[in-house]
Amino acid sequence: MSKVKVGLVQTTCTADKQQNLQKAIEKVREAARKGAQIVCLQELFTSLYFCDEENYDNFQLAETIPGPSTDALSAVAAELGVVIIASLFEKRAQGLYHNTTAVLDADGSYLGKYRKMHIPDDPGFYEKFYFTPGDLGYKTFQTKFAKIGVLICWDQWYPEAARITALMGAEILFYPTAIGWASSQDVDTNTDQYNAWQTIQRSHSVANGVHVVSVNRVGEEAGLKFWGGSFVSNPFGKVIFQGDHHEEQISVVELDLDKTDYYRTHWPFLRDRRVETYQPITKRLLDED
Repeated sequence: MSKVKVGLVQTTCTADKQQNLQKAIEKVREAARKGAQIVCLQELFTSLYFCDEENYDNFQLAETIPGPSTDALSAVAAELGVVIIASLFEKRAQGLYHNTTAVLDADGSYLGKYRKMHIPDDPGFYEKFYFTPGDLGYKTFQTKFAKIGVLICWDQWYPEAARITALMGAEILFYPTAIGWASSQDVDTNTDQYNAWQTIQRSHSVANGVHVVSVNRVGEEAGLKFWGGSFVSNPFGKVIFQGDHHEEQISVVELDLDKTDYYRTHWPFLRDRRVETYQPITKRLLDED
């Protein structure tokens, strides 16, 4: 299919896990009514963003994948005939947890999962306390409507992750994310941070010739204002959809996947890669012989 409609679900969350899941299902239904074929939910949508603190009780929020949430969403995917991208807190084993996104195909089948590779640790974002870095590598998923790649939030700052996923054949890069502003920050700082966040992801579109779909949450939680601003950029980095910074939004955007071939032909960055020169990038820093 050359044209695919993607749904972006940008919402607030509460402390009630079941309520958040039901809300997500309602929003998937709304996106499907608007014509969405692939629906992406925001990062860790079944709870408040619990990584604002280091609290052992929060491990009770985790679940297996596949598990209860994927079972519920699989039924909805099959009923509506849509693909669902679902970011969840995965309990892999006792004492071993991941920030993981499951992909459910339009017939409800579970296609697999991607475990977040890059884990931040900043004030208000204490993810290293909760999550083990992913060990499944970068992933693509052949869905009914397109071959997609999924990366998660902090992954979005790393061009290597986007490049590898694109080289694996991803036609669209999806980024479920949860990022916001400290309530104490000034407007100029907020603007600069959002622009940097969007710019780095738009650059992945340009460098790889693919659409990028980034879905962020909104609302205030524990002194952090999640900035929404979900967006879609085309393979030349043009923003073709821009979400609100304050309100919940269920948006559907049509992507023309043939644009990848057009831009990659006219701006042949993949053709001109000098892969034999890139070995140094596998080192942490080039400070030694």
